[in-house]
Amino acid sequence: MSPKHVVFKKVSRDKSVTVYMAKRDFVDHCDFVDPVDGVIVIDPVQLKGKKVYVMLSCTFRYGRQDMDVMGVAFRRDLFLVTRQVYPELQDKEKLTHTKIQQKLLRKLGNNAFPFFFEFPDNLPCSITLQPGLSDVGKKCAVEFEVKAFCGENQDEKIDKQSSVRLTIRKIQFSPEDSKLLPSAETTFEFLMSEKPLHVKLSLPKETFYHGEPLKANVEITNSSSRNIKDISLSVEQVTHVILYSNDKYVKSVAKEETSDSVPCGTSLKQEYTLHPLLAYNKDRRGLALDGRLKHEDTNLASSSIVKQEVLKEVQGILVSYKVVLRMVASGMVGSSEVSLEVPFRLMHPKPEPVNQMTWCLRNSNGPT
Repeated sequence: MSPKHVVFKKVSRDKSVTVYMAKRDFVDHCDFVDPVDGVIVIDPVQLKGKKVYVMLSCTFRYGRQDMDVMGVAFRRDLFLVTRQVYPELQDKEKLTHTKIQQKLLRKLGNNAFPFFFEFPDNLPCSITLQPGLSDVGKKCAVEFEVKAFCGENQDEKIDKQSSVRLTIRKIQFSPEDSKLLPSAETTFEFLMSEKPLHVKLSLPKETFYHGEPLKANVEITNSSSRNIKDISLSVEQVTHVILYSNDKYVKSVAKEETSDSVPCGTSLKQEYTLHPLLAYNKDRRGLALDGRLKHEDTNLASSSIVKQEVLKEVQGILVSYKVVLRMVASGMVGSSEVSLEVPFRLMHPKPEPVNQMTWCLRNSNGPT
């Protein structure tokens, strides 16, 4: 049985405009980004001589959606472009870039018109911070949206009855693994101890995939007079909100507390397994997640990859991950905490190509 290709459809309340899109996830391949394309079907009777436009936007939101503070809305358009679809400014052939558009145009008739956008290469990927139970109406997110609407011109106030909004996502798959073996090691010296404590933390690779167990290797050579105990490892998500607030959130998303100890004059070499999953972190306020469509499942936010010559401020939200090793060195004159950390990437693997043969229409009317 051939795989299905879903086509998303959404109709305006007054039936004047209908949007068809073959996908809502658009991939940043680092050297280029999938273009945004689709087809709009218009009802000339309902339009009553008005023009039809389509808009692609990337917006950073921070705070309540329904309030301004000191006259300044907590939102910023990182990218916004609007194009006229009807009446046509170009021949349909010049605006048709994909085979799916060609098939939709043949199927939907003379009142169907194509649209096509290309992303600039400096935009962030879709991301949202998980709100707390008390954060009703609040949002911190980078969102992408396609909006079709009709009007006398593109600058007049948009009538909700004759407009369509479809949330889309810009996502990124893992680039080729660098073959680096991330590691960190250091030597700690203590008062009244002739010899030091040597600690090494290493990972088998730089990039781990969502849902994949993370294995961390720990090597401890304790030549000091201290006893090492309370060894623990954690995966920490570090989120920088760099527009408006410059906030920083550090959240532990996986933790392994062990009963292992390393008495003075001994050593330890051990592999530990961590599971950084959203399933274990439901309802945790401030956790960064990949953008979601409607109420579909999502996952922990993927690591941000900032391209060269792109200002970090344009990204809105940056996410990184690290494994942190902690232990307590206890002795006659008290105890002290010893820690070591190694950064890594958490991302999606590149999917295998699929031959898309049959189509399935999905009606997307309702909240997006």
